[in-house]
Amino acid sequence: KEITAVAEKDAELRRSAFKPNSPACKAIVDQVLKIIEKEDTKLPIPCIKAIGNLARTFGATDTRIIGPLVRLLDEGRPEVSREAAISLTKFVSTENYLRFDHSKAIISAGGAKHLVQLVYFGEQTVKISALVLLSYIALYVPDSEELARAGVLGVLEWASKQPNVTQDENIEALLQESKGWLELYQSRGSIQEDSKKNINRNS
Repeated sequence: KEITAVAEKDAELRRSAFKPNSPACKAIVDQVLKIIEKEDTKLPIPCIKAIGNLARTFGATDTRIIGPLVRLLDEGRPEVSREAAISLTKFVSTENYLRFDHSKAIISAGGAKHLVQLVYFGEQTVKISALVLLSYIALYVPDSEELARAGVLGVLEWASKQPNVTQDENIEALLQESKGWLELYQSRGSIQEDSKKNINRNS
């Protein structure tokens, strides 16, 4: 975990020591994923953090990384769900140039419904981590039908009224921006749907 933490901040180290296509890197990632997916292990959190630290080394096609982390959102242990959300956030934060692809991958893996549940019903520390991740995903993929079906806009509206959220200016700003994009795309979708209905009535 320590070397991955250094690599997260050192682009040169990431490029030299953690080339995604190198056999050594693949072997390490495979081993870490096995540990993450193994039940009753005592090592998931360090491994989850390690994957998150290397988020910027993975390509858009490395979807095998996203799925296990998304499943951990629904793992049951708050500390594990929180670390999974934090690591996934590193895949979709503004520092990651593949954030759009990773956001779509998280949605495809069923992440939206898990995050909605965590924001509503998770412990406080989990709520915030899940909300930040959900906000980033909504920001980058606001036209997602899955987000609309999961009621993400309603979640963000609810969260924006919670005092513990509005106290953090950065989270509040991210939340409002994401909410704005969702409102724009979902209202546009409603207008298009109404237009189709009118056309069908008149035809």
